[in-house]
Order: sequence, then C-alpha cells, then structure tokens
Amino acid sequence: MNSARHEEFRDYVAARGPALMRAALRLTGDRAEAEDLLQAALAKTYSAWDRIEDRAAVDGYVRRAMVNTRISWWRRRKLEVYPTDELPEQPVDDHTGNTELQDALGRALDRLPERQRLAVKLRYYEDMPENEIAKVLGVSIGTVKSTVSRAMAKLRVDTALEADFPGIPSHRP
Repeated sequence: MNSARHEEFRDYVAARGPALMRAALRLTGDRAEAEDLLQAALAKTYSAWDRIEDRAAVDGYVRRAMVNTRISWWRRRKLEVYPTDELPEQPVDDHTGNTELQDALGRALDRLPERQRLAVKLRYYEDMPENEIAKVLGVSIGTVKSTVSRAMAKLRVDTALEADFPGIPSHRP
C-alpha cells in the first residue's frame, strides 16, 4: 500500500473510530473485547483497502468484518466450554436492568417527533458532532442545537419514562 492510501486509511480510522468502537461494544458487551474485535476488523480492512473501491461502503465492510470475527470467536469459545455437574459459587451479574433501561429509552425516543428522534440518535447514539448532523439532516447547526434541546426537554418530563423507572430523578421545575 502506498503512503497516500496509508494516510487515507489512517484518516478514515481517526474519523470513524469512535462510531466503530460503539458498534464493537454492542457486539461484545465488554470494552477490552470490543477493542480487540475492532482492531481485528481494521486489520482485515487495511489488508483489503486497495480492493475497496466505494469508500462510502467502508463502514459496512468494517462492521461485516466485526460480525464475522465475533461469530468466529464465539464458535471457537463455544468449544472451550464444557458442561459440568458443579455449579459455580460466584453469582452471575444480572444485566436485565440495563436492558430494561435501554428498552424504556427506546420507547421514549419513539414517542418523539421523527426529526427530534433522529437528531438525538445521531448526537448521542452515533456521537456525531452538530455540524455533521446538520449536513445529514440538511438544516443549520442552530436548528440541530434547538431540535436536540427540545427533544431532551421532552424526554426529561416524559411521564411514561418516569413510570418505567421511578428511581430516576425528575427534572421538572
């Protein structure tokens, strides 16, 4: 790979690294494993960089590489785990609270108007800066800021979200 292609790949990783890391975290649930997964996928992408003609499709290529690598790791690990008659003494963490919170937040986002929902997802789920969101939505940066602000205000006073999680402090005046 020539130096121009190397720099192009490095710029891509610098720009899309955080979003790809979030995708890897969703696949693994563990930060260290997600870092390993992303590194493996980026290594595969780097070796195929010259063959990828459509640069707009690189995210899809990396995500597919992460999924394939994760499946491969899962299959390999599956063979390492053998059933036993002895139960472990250490209790297993219950992550249902996180899932319930994610489901409740998803329902709360679904109650927002489409433009507000999209702006919040791009800002907080995809971690996009406001100027990129403005380009994607075809609006000004000020419109993005006010849209996200109004959406967050609606979420703060969402009574259905409070009903799902009464322990969450209310931000009502």
